Amino acid sequence: MRESGVKAERVSVTVAEARDLILSEAQPLGSETIGLSRATGRVLAEEICAEVLIPPRDNSAMDGFAVRAEDVRSTPTTLSVVEEIPAGRRPERKIGPGEAARIMTGAAVPEGADTVIMIEETVSAGASVTIQKSGPKGEFVRRAGSDVVPGSLIAEPGTVIGPALVGMLSAIGRTTLAVAVRPRVAILSTGDELVEPDRLEPDGRIVSSNSYSLQSALSELGVEAVYLGIVPDRPEQIEARFRQALGCDAAISTGGVSVGDRDWIKQVLADLGGEMRLWRVKMRPGAPMAFSLVDGKPVFGLPGNPVSTLVTFEEFVRPALLRMMGHAKLFRPVERALLAETFEKPRGRMHLLRVRLEEREGQTVAVPTGDQTSHILLSMVHADGLAIIPAEAERVPAGSEVAVQMLRRDDLRADPGF
Repeated sequence: MRESGVKAERVSVTVAEARDLILSEAQPLGSETIGLSRATGRVLAEEICAEVLIPPRDNSAMDGFAVRAEDVRSTPTTLSVVEEIPAGRRPERKIGPGEAARIMTGAAVPEGADTVIMIEETVSAGASVTIQKSGPKGEFVRRAGSDVVPGSLIAEPGTVIGPALVGMLSAIGRTTLAVAVRPRVAILSTGDELVEPDRLEPDGRIVSSNSYSLQSALSELGVEAVYLGIVPDRPEQIEARFRQALGCDAAISTGGVSVGDRDWIKQVLADLGGEMRLWRVKMRPGAPMAFSLVDGKPVFGLPGNPVSTLVTFEEFVRPALLRMMGHAKLFRPVERALLAETFEKPRGRMHLLRVRLEEREGQTVAVPTGDQTSHILLSMVHADGLAIIPAEAERVPAGSEVAVQMLRRDDLRADPGF
């Protein structure tokens, strides 16, 4: 391998600086046209406006009788029934003085009528109906265009398509639409100590759990994960596997990003022509992290400890992929809670504590899920969120209010909240 010119000093940035830098390089991948039946969960890549009236004409909100309000000001009163109008059939005649039409829910209100009397307030006798009680003019009439009119904005680019929007799009006659392309993301793990789950033996080696955590995280986003397996700590093999990874839109590796003799990721990426944008963040867990652009594609070198992998994915990779997918909102929600235990740390790094949230005497309390070292994956399993302890803090007393980034919610927001 040739000399790469990777600087020996540790380039360390804040969490906010790292996030901004990475997001500045994460760009949407373009759009594709798909059928409406496959649109759920995709991100809209076009503005959609209505070209029709919905409802297309006044219709009934109830089974009952269409009448003229002036004919039923006083009740009881008896009217002649001149027509029956089921849903889907056009009325055949205008309603005149002293007349009514039997009408079903969703049926078009006939000309001349301006009110619907629900059937429960009537007594029908064949060719006539007695109205026993009436309401205000316009009651139970859905006006034409009360939902949308031509030119109404239905949805903007960046909107995640859900059932209600699918229904509305079908209602305005859309059968295809432009959505953001979903990225393909390569995953590889480095380390001679790693094995696949079905090859675990009592020989001191460990399962490459990061590979499976990351595949799950990508699946949760709706991203196609391309798993390239475990790579030994050999620079030539790591480089060959990264060349495969660059066939995707982005790549994620775990392990090999610290400063040990066998930490090859930064060197390999440089030898591939990668532009190293950062490789250390002022946070814990997850300080050693590389971010590079290789042929314009983002490559994330995440740390090898399992909690560090998941936390750096949450803070940096997930928002970047959401942006590449065309999302307008990129960040998990943040709530406020009272810290259950006093926490002390050195000044200089933001700490992200794994916590579960409990309700105690009407207040939300953030309770650490146990040992906070970066190899304790079970503490992440039990976490509802990450409590944000600012870099400048040295001691946060029990009962202090902290921001908690929620890990189990997908109601995204436009700003990170910390």
